Amino acid sequence: MTSQVAAPTDQSEELQLALAEIRHLTQTVSALRDALEKGRIDREEEVRNAVLAADGEIRQLKATVASLRDELERARIDKEQSVQQALAAGGEEIRQLKTTVASLRDELERSRIDKEESVQQAVAAGSDEIKQLKHTIGGLRDELERSRIEKEEAMQQAVAASSDEIAQLKNSVQALRDMMEHEKTQYQNAAQELEHTGRDERRQLQETVSLLREELQHRHE
Repeated sequence: MTSQVAAPTDQSEELQLALAEIRHLTQTVSALRDALEKGRIDREEEVRNAVLAADGEIRQLKATVASLRDELERARIDKEQSVQQALAAGGEEIRQLKTTVASLRDELERSRIDKEESVQQAVAAGSDEIKQLKHTIGGLRDELERSRIEKEEAMQQAVAASSDEIAQLKNSVQALRDMMEHEKTQYQNAAQELEHTGRDERRQLQETVSLLREELQHRHE
């Protein structure tokens, strides 16, 4: 009689412990889901800030290029007026100046188009990555929801299956942690590549501006 009474008691305690562990793992899954959402929002904000910063610097460089273009145009006009005062000695110089100005204008236009295309490509790449991250997070959320439902149904069917459900939840938590770490690494690599590309573009524009300034100073001399 005593052993028959103790057996259900032990089984009830085992069930309570299993239920408590399941609740704890469910809370852990919920916390991981919140962390995923916060990480996604932070990554989107960082990408937006990086794009805004790149746009601001590009606008400044475009303004500098436009100013240099105007100054080059004024220099061309001044040179043409000087040449008109001495056509016999300046015909060849006029042709050379026109050729140089046209070449500079074409080069500036090509540079402007290249930089705009690079920025558009960077923005498009960032948008694609954000979409992929959203899709991944959505898939994780669906997987977590399905896992939660499956575990609840399994617990209702039999207490004996509770240990298997706990093991599956632990595996799900570990998988989510691994996926979060993988997504974080991918985002950091993408952000570093975007920053490196932006630095190269800015350096190229600055070098172009420097060369134009040197050419302009040489003509004034």
